[in-house]
Amino acid sequence: MSYLPCGVYHEVYRQDHAFWQTKFVIGKMILLGVFIFFLIPYFGGLYAISVTNLIFYTIMGALGVQLLIGYCGQVTLGHAAFLAVGAYTSTLLMLQLNVPYLVSMLIAGLVAGVWGILFGLPSAKVKGFYLIMTSLAAQFVTVEFILTQYVSQIGGRGQAFSLPPGTITIGPIVIDNDTKVYYLGAILTILLTMGLANLLRSKVGRAWVAIRDNDIAAEAMGINIITYKLMAYFVAGFIGGIAGAFWVSNLAALSPEHFQWFWSLWLVGVILIGGVGSIYGTIFGSLFMVLILEALKFIVIPLAPLYPEIGMKMMSLKDAVFGLAIVVFLIYEPNGLAYRWWQTKNYFNLWPFSY
Repeated sequence: MSYLPCGVYHEVYRQDHAFWQTKFVIGKMILLGVFIFFLIPYFGGLYAISVTNLIFYTIMGALGVQLLIGYCGQVTLGHAAFLAVGAYTSTLLMLQLNVPYLVSMLIAGLVAGVWGILFGLPSAKVKGFYLIMTSLAAQFVTVEFILTQYVSQIGGRGQAFSLPPGTITIGPIVIDNDTKVYYLGAILTILLTMGLANLLRSKVGRAWVAIRDNDIAAEAMGINIITYKLMAYFVAGFIGGIAGAFWVSNLAALSPEHFQWFWSLWLVGVILIGGVGSIYGTIFGSLFMVLILEALKFIVIPLAPLYPEIGMKMMSLKDAVFGLAIVVFLIYEPNGLAYRWWQTKNYFNLWPFSY
């Protein structure tokens, strides 16, 4: 494989289908690995680690939304329900049955996946606005009714499940601080991202894209659209369940307040800003939304002593910034940050013949 002034060329199909197609890209991935696994935990400090943990959680949560909306064309506004199912399943298995954390995480993913199939069944008959309503039903039935009114009452704990120190372990390793949670989040984010990227390159992924582009044409080509839609809901629910089980390791107590409807809307906003139909978009959108809110904190906190009402309205300010960011991107960058990244790469790859 050689470099040419306007990019690269491939001699065999294996090269064309490779994740990282040049030595330069492989070098970038190695540097990214060094940055994630060494520079941030050793030089970033606890604040950088805690922020990055939130970014990992957002990426994992948004991957399922990206799959449903960006690759399968199934609109969802209730994805936080699947994160909640995963979190509660993992927590109950650990507290009630002493199941190891990783086993409980896997079971949580499977349960959330089956739960996704249950609420994905209406997608076989409805589209558009009606599908939005069924996804909202998943959110309110799961979180506001089942989890809040029944599951949260198990064991007489009230509304929250406390997680005693030492509950979350992986073999001899006790996940009891932000640094260990960081490494767990980094590994899970990489595995889930690469797993979904590989799945999208398979027959299943191509069927999802065909359904997204034109489900009637896809069915005419022999694709069983009901089966593949339900498969998409299962995979999205599985990823959401893993994300919810991961987030348990970052909480002292688990309650339904961690999975409110706004979080479902937030995840949709992440992929709108990052770029619909792009794995890169999930990552860029998560980075943008988390970091922009952290920047807002740095602006508001110094002003809070002078203007106490600003600190009291922090949540409203976050909502306003979230809405403003979506509006700005829909107007000025409707294809999201992933498209801008693609354009930037093309500029350098095609130089000096870039347009």
